[in-house]
Amino acid sequence: MPLHKSAEKRLRQASRRNERNKARKKELKNLLKDMQKLIAANAQKSEVEAAYRSAVQKLDRLGVKRYIHANKASRKKAQLTRILNNYEPKAS
Repeated sequence: MPLHKSAEKRLRQASRRNERNKARKKELKNLLKDMQKLIAANAQKSEVEAAYRSAVQKLDRLGVKRYIHANKASRKKAQLTRILNNYEPKAS
């Protein structure tokens, strides 16, 4: 337990920031999974492109604000772009 008032405040701030960071990272993971699910479900290319755009937008935002490392954001964007460019929905 903190002994000083300022340490108590820091503890409160850290816990709030921790929750906020977890929520943002979880949202990113969900966007990436949504894109993978659409690809696995053989969805229309336009649907996959929409999921791609939202995932890339979130990656950019998190990379710039340093919730994730900028290089990790760039690497993930490149991977998603490669997946999207090679995606062709199979005829059913």
